Amino acid sequence: MSDNEIKELNQAQPGPNPEETELITNVFNLIQGILKEQFPEHTVAGQVGQHQQHGPMLAFTLEEDEKTYTCGFFLAELVHQFQSKPHAPMWLSSFFVDLLDSPESKPLPNPPQTEDDAKEIFDKYIIPHCAQSVREEFDPEPVLVDLGLNQDHGPVLEASFVSIIDGNNTCAIPLHYLLTLHLMNRDPADPIIQALYQIKDSHAAEAATE
Repeated sequence: MSDNEIKELNQAQPGPNPEETELITNVFNLIQGILKEQFPEHTVAGQVGQHQQHGPMLAFTLEEDEKTYTCGFFLAELVHQFQSKPHAPMWLSSFFVDLLDSPESKPLPNPPQTEDDAKEIFDKYIIPHCAQSVREEFDPEPVLVDLGLNQDHGPVLEASFVSIIDGNNTCAIPLHYLLTLHLMNRDPADPIIQALYQIKDSHAAEAATE
């Protein structure tokens, strides 16, 4: 991928500095190469965008028989995964394996154009999906899921373990982040579930030292 391609895809946003452009190019080429190896029967394409709050984003598309499957990633999470996680390629491919299970194409969802559009996405999909996924993941342990308001991050979705009384038992994920994941064809419930497992692990470690 060339620097010109990156700039063209970011015309609506301030362009990255030269060091960031080099990083984006290197990561883009790395991910594209991995996907070509893991899904040789598909054509692999990609593009780069800039999120106002989360920085550079990369989206990759697998295409075969006129069907397309697209998934987006934050540059920062790709760098973290491939610098520190031994199974990063497997982590990467898992998103596309899930998408390929769909018999229909899975392009990126259209972003909401109005506040009412965004509210409908939250009310009809994101919030009920996250609540159901979290409760199923930790069943039969009861998990409370509710909306909250954070002073720094605005509206959040909170999830808490009813059984944990002492110490932290709650995680809170900003709604705008959950919406961004949805628009990248990612599961918005994933960060909530991961955060709750971290809470359980933390309490288990504390109990083991008592």
